[in-house]
Amino acid sequence: MAEMLTVENVFAGYGDATVLDDCSFSMQEGESLALLGRNGVGKSTLLMTLMGHTRVHRGAIRCFGENLVDIPTHLRTGKGLGWVPQEREIFASLSVEENLSVTARPGKWDLARIYTLFPGLKERRKNWGNELSGGEQQMLAIGRALMLNPKLLLLDEPLEGLAPVIVDELCSAIGHMVAEEGQALILVEQHVEQALRLTNRCLVLERGSVVHTADSKQQLQNLSQLDKWVGVRLH
Repeated sequence: MAEMLTVENVFAGYGDATVLDDCSFSMQEGESLALLGRNGVGKSTLLMTLMGHTRVHRGAIRCFGENLVDIPTHLRTGKGLGWVPQEREIFASLSVEENLSVTARPGKWDLARIYTLFPGLKERRKNWGNELSGGEQQMLAIGRALMLNPKLLLLDEPLEGLAPVIVDELCSAIGHMVAEEGQALILVEQHVEQALRLTNRCLVLERGSVVHTADSKQQLQNLSQLDKWVGVRLH
């Protein structure tokens, strides 16, 4: 597999404040990564940095060899990045189908494939975005990002605040994306065991730096090793 993403000695944050502190890691094409750590260690900031929403003080971010640091935010989707922020940011005044279609780029992810992944969205395809439940909005946000046909999908706590039945449905969809579709993704998630079950590899952040990385399946057999960095485990 080719190297897809390289984050090299990145110092980044907001204004003059530094959140990511000499952060480095790499990902191979088709790889899935669970990004773990306590609240406030820089997980969401890392995703926002990849998308160009922070100030990079030093370091390089390469996607298939091209440095993204100087590429404007609005052009990064064209470089293969798809992002689902915590706020979801769907278009409330557009229908489900319009939300999906407005971001469409050529590739395997089309309306039919999204509706197969999330059958509930097909049933609600004519509803406005603001008529959906929280879980449906999350499915729509993920579906809309997939319609970009990204090489790398960034998911920022997609399970947060959702009912268990919706969590199960989303986990099934993410698992399908990884195992059956070969979708590369970075998953930020507080539910440690779920995140490990859905990914190939895990990476732990502490104070903006990478302090640990491991195979996700192997890490599942040694969860206590993560306690000093992650704290309370959510089962």
